[in-house]
Amino acid sequence: MQPEGPYRFTEASGVCQVGSAWWAVDSQDRLLTVAVLEGAAAADQPWREAFTNAADTLAQTPGGPRYVNADFAAARPWVAYPAEVENAADKLFGLLGMPLRSPHLEPVGDLATRAMPATTPVAPATPTAGVPSSAVPASGQPASGVPASGVPASGVPASGVPASGVPASGVPASGVPASGVPASGVPASGVPASGVPISGPPGSGIPSSGVPVSGAPSSGAPPVWAAHATGSPVVATPPADPPAAHPGPADPGPPHDPFASPARRIQPSPPPRPRTGLRLGVAALALAVLAAGGGLAVWAVTRSADAPPPAGPAGAFPTATPAAGFRPWSQAAPYSAQERALATAAPGLVFVEAVFNGYLRDGRTGALLNPTPVTFQRRCSGFVVDPAGHVLTNGQCVAPDEPVARERALYTLGRILVAGKKLTPGALDGWVRSRTAGTRFTGKEPDRPPSSQVFVQLNQATGGLTGTPAIAGEVVRTRAADAGDLALVKVARPDLPGVELGDAAALTPGGVVVVAGYHTVDADFRDATYTLRSKTVQVTATDTGQGAVPLFRIGDDIGIYSHGGVALDPAGRVVGVLTNDRSGAGGANRAVVPVTAARELLAEAGVAPTLGDADRLYRRGLDAYFTGRDATAVSQLDAVARGGNGNELAEAYRRSAADRQQLTAAAPEQSNLPTVLFSGLGGALLAALAIGVVLLARRRSRR
Repeated sequence: MQPEGPYRFTEASGVCQVGSAWWAVDSQDRLLTVAVLEGAAAADQPWREAFTNAADTLAQTPGGPRYVNADFAAARPWVAYPAEVENAADKLFGLLGMPLRSPHLEPVGDLATRAMPATTPVAPATPTAGVPSSAVPASGQPASGVPASGVPASGVPASGVPASGVPASGVPASGVPASGVPASGVPASGVPASGVPISGPPGSGIPSSGVPVSGAPSSGAPPVWAAHATGSPVVATPPADPPAAHPGPADPGPPHDPFASPARRIQPSPPPRPRTGLRLGVAALALAVLAAGGGLAVWAVTRSADAPPPAGPAGAFPTATPAAGFRPWSQAAPYSAQERALATAAPGLVFVEAVFNGYLRDGRTGALLNPTPVTFQRRCSGFVVDPAGHVLTNGQCVAPDEPVARERALYTLGRILVAGKKLTPGALDGWVRSRTAGTRFTGKEPDRPPSSQVFVQLNQATGGLTGTPAIAGEVVRTRAADAGDLALVKVARPDLPGVELGDAAALTPGGVVVVAGYHTVDADFRDATYTLRSKTVQVTATDTGQGAVPLFRIGDDIGIYSHGGVALDPAGRVVGVLTNDRSGAGGANRAVVPVTAARELLAEAGVAPTLGDADRLYRRGLDAYFTGRDATAVSQLDAVARGGNGNELAEAYRRSAADRQQLTAAAPEQSNLPTVLFSGLGGALLAALAIGVVLLARRRSRR
């Protein structure tokens, strides 16, 4: 039966007598391991407390697994761990003394229903007053399991057929003796007439009532931290001394030894000389060591108080989903260098859409192929390089060469003819090829170029959008396809989140970079939803066959709309721009223009790439987040989010830092006592060794 919780449980990974472990996926498609307390243990308060204490103990242990979510008040308490934390559920149930096993093995049964361990057999005794000699405790339940020898304490033969009709265990199923004597006829102490105690064997987990204790594992004593779950320890009372046998003659004592002699044959060795000096030296040494240990303890306490917070996460995933829908922690391992690089650069990436409007004319006569203008769009990715609103993107996307624009316009007109039943779909490609050479794509006037507009959108984008939140822009400068295929666009809104340019030296064959750009999974690209996508890829080669600027080829791409996107180094800086690989790979965007070409284009346009104040504050907030300084992260990221520059990831990471801060505050404060004790002990041992060596040397010198 699957557990209940905020996750989608996929498969059980392990089971034990008190619970199970499950693979699960959360609402953000992250894989987790969930440990669930089940069965009778889930209904028993001591077991629930032991389960909670075990999870907290592991979380507070250095290097121990830390849970990201838990519900200890649920009907079946559960704890969730990231899938990257290996064997977290195994460690939790192992700490409870209930190791997990494969769910495909034969089940062992619930703790409260499995058979009790066998007890030491007791010699048969004569029943008293019709009460079976196994004795029924005041609760009416059996005091222990079936004796290991198979012979019940009531003296019933091993064949299992009782002489009086009482079951072989000596206790009727109802808990009432067969003689009809009620449970009240048994002495209140629970000791039967035979004198056999009614308490269970040590470690069996059976209290004197005979009812299994729900919080006591049956295999040995529970862990110390879970001792409260077992209640008072169960102590087995030794059997009463058997009655004396028939009186016989007195013990005659040991037999006479004919070889004994009153004379002592072996003389004892003389007592050793007292080593008072050495003992005094060791005592003095111990005192010196304790003093040294105290100093070490003081040093350790003051050092831990002055030390900066530990680096790394405190065990919680970001919980806020930005409106952009882009979640760096879901596209890379949480808290990894890849996530940090994406979180740093992603706010400055933009979706770019260029809209072209013109007329198709006969190249010789200038006659219109269609009386109405043809409009088409080209979509790609880009990134903001300064607070003034300059955006770098792909050149062929926003300012295509005339043959490229002409072919695209012909395909657009051909699809209109197909929709009007004037052309069949199968004839579309041939129709375009037959008209490409003799057609021109112009503006309203034959000697004017077609009109164009450029729009950019931050975060999540929608195709065909020209109003808010789309931001209008214009092309400032371009570089030809064989010179880097880049374009510089100036948008109408300043102070957008920006990226930082890095060093192209990171692009070397065999090196690894993170690439990011826009893509869509919608079938209709015209009004599709476009979101950021990223991959970690390897640089495979250098390519000089596509023009004057040498390109770098990568081993994978992220979709047809990623040209103009970025290649990032581990610090989240742009080291290259994605472009179309014209040498092969089906035209995929598997080529990278080095950032040096982008710097040259910016210099030609007089633009200095720089970060704005909000960008620098955002990076300081991310640094605090990824190094575990949650209070600083919350303060700085909150200031960025309230600034309103469109950086939605700032709010997502601010909320994550705040959630992590609450988890840390809820955890009990660790004591410095172990540090003090171990420091004192270590110092004492070292000092004792030194003094002992000195005293021993002095003693030998006196001889």
